[in-house]
Amino acid sequence: MYGLSAYRGDGYWLLVTFGLTELFGKDSDDPATSGFGFELTLRVPATGDQPAPWSLTLLERLGQYVFSTGRVFEAGHRLSPGGPITGSPDTRLTAIAFADDPVLGPIGTPHGAVRFLTVFGITEDELRAAQETTTAEVLAGLRAGNPLLITDSAR
Repeated sequence: MYGLSAYRGDGYWLLVTFGLTELFGKDSDDPATSGFGFELTLRVPATGDQPAPWSLTLLERLGQYVFSTGRVFEAGHRLSPGGPITGSPDTRLTAIAFADDPVLGPIGTPHGAVRFLTVFGITEDELRAAQETTTAEVLAGLRAGNPLLITDSAR
């Protein structure tokens, strides 16, 4: 992963990775897919002049995981990193769920298709509910009050 871009939205920061896809040339053997086929997004409340440092660290670590293992994330996946996603015990968010980005749809590039996957922080109870039903079902309920899936570490 080459890095992250941050864009200010209406009350939130939109973070987008770049480098999980092929930016400068076609290196992979699959002509239909660019690199790993996706970039990650994360929306967090805009409470300052810059996104919360934990949000940048989270995306960086997820990108490192993809590069080091070659495993890709898909909508519907979920992950428990073994502690609070912020690295601080002052949040109830201890897992993440992946969904197709609610705004950024798939795009075609000269190097293949790219999807945008949103990373969304969930609680232990929400993780358990996703394991008992599906991630999509839990996220559908959360989207009712949070259609952009903004991860608020204070929730």
